[in-house]
Amino acid sequence: MQGESNSNYVHPTAIVESEMIGEGTKIWHFAHVRKGSKIGKNCSIGKSVYIDIDAEIGSNVKIQNFVSIYKGVIIEDDVFVGPSATFTNDLYPRAFIWEEERVSATRISRGASIGANATLVCGITVGQYAMIGAGSVVTKDVPPFALVLGNPGRQKGWVCYCGHRLKGDATQSSGNGKTVYKCPACGKSVVITK
Repeated sequence: MQGESNSNYVHPTAIVESEMIGEGTKIWHFAHVRKGSKIGKNCSIGKSVYIDIDAEIGSNVKIQNFVSIYKGVIIEDDVFVGPSATFTNDLYPRAFIWEEERVSATRISRGASIGANATLVCGITVGQYAMIGAGSVVTKDVPPFALVLGNPGRQKGWVCYCGHRLKGDATQSSGNGKTVYKCPACGKSVVITK
């Protein structure tokens, strides 16, 4: 699949082996999309991105330059992946051992953002609309709307749908473990379940 088809764009230097590319998706310089991988509609796949066999990418996803997405990684709709972010898929890597059973799945849920140079150790789920800061190393599940920073990655607060940090006290709290924050940037209410 080279050039334009079905409103897609594939740069002439890209290698695209998969037939499962959604309409409106753009694949840029030197990207490599392996057979069996799935990419949804209206995605932007940056320069030198590698998408492995059977990796799954939803619609409206933006993957910046130099990201490798390995088998076992599932990226849902509306996710942003910053430049040089790193995904893994084997918790016990050895050069002399490789078996399909060693693949440990990672899920990046709808609307989440992964900062530049972040590393995500496999076997985790990043919740909806969570934000992983640049350079963070994430080794465990991240709750929806959580802001995770540092090495090792630790939760440092909450973010809105729009990506801005939720500051101050919650506007409402209930006995059922749910707290409502109002975003100072966009005014939306965000329900956090703890």
